[in-house]
Amino acid sequence: MKLRLGSPSHLIDINRVEGLSYIRESEGALRIGSLTRMADLESSDLLRSKYGIIHDAAMHIADPLVRNMGTAGGNISHGDPANDLPATMLALDAEFYAVGPNGHKKFRAQEFFVDTFTTALSHDEILTEIQVPAYTPGSGGAYMKLEKRAGDFAIVGVGVQISLDNQGTISRAGIGLTAVGPTAIKATKAEEYLKGKNPGDETVLLTAGELASEQSSPTSDLRGPAEYKKEMVKVFTIRSLRRAHQRVVGGGM
Repeated sequence: MKLRLGSPSHLIDINRVEGLSYIRESEGALRIGSLTRMADLESSDLLRSKYGIIHDAAMHIADPLVRNMGTAGGNISHGDPANDLPATMLALDAEFYAVGPNGHKKFRAQEFFVDTFTTALSHDEILTEIQVPAYTPGSGGAYMKLEKRAGDFAIVGVGVQISLDNQGTISRAGIGLTAVGPTAIKATKAEEYLKGKNPGDETVLLTAGELASEQSSPTSDLRGPAEYKKEMVKVFTIRSLRRAHQRVVGGGM
């Protein structure tokens, strides 16, 4: 509305809908209600201790005034490719639950972001819950963001979630990219490459960064040329992988 991209004839305030604001673990998943404020994500001890990638993203979103009002569901449903939570959800292989006149629906994060400001939600549906696979020992994540000034939209953002096996090699890797395409991007080539690799090997990290960069498709704008952004995807993928690995071996944040 602010950018004059939409002029709705009616506005519906869902803030007083009960039961949509919570952060809890149950039935093998982390569950976040769609009306949970960013400030609640930022202050959550559960997220800080087990789901560092979400905590990181919450801290990077705008400023305290926005975080006190903005919601997790709103950040995701808006479909802005420069928002911070979509990339983290791609890295985490999250699932989104919605409800509308035709009942309940479930979407995988990878199929939810259709185009710029466009998601798989129909106009008469609302997001109700975000589900992330529950924390398991040997897993950890990180979200890092390059911005012109604190609280600004990302020039580049990278979310990483990894799990290590008993030998210390990567059994699962998730990587989401922010602000380098028409939607948030899941860097599947880098994810596949990392399986079975040693996250402490700098050559492995460099190759993963290059593969993530290859899969990005940024455009040149006031925040920088496309070539610069692709290089920063590589740099921030490497940094995020390092931080995620440090959190795994360090046992948390």
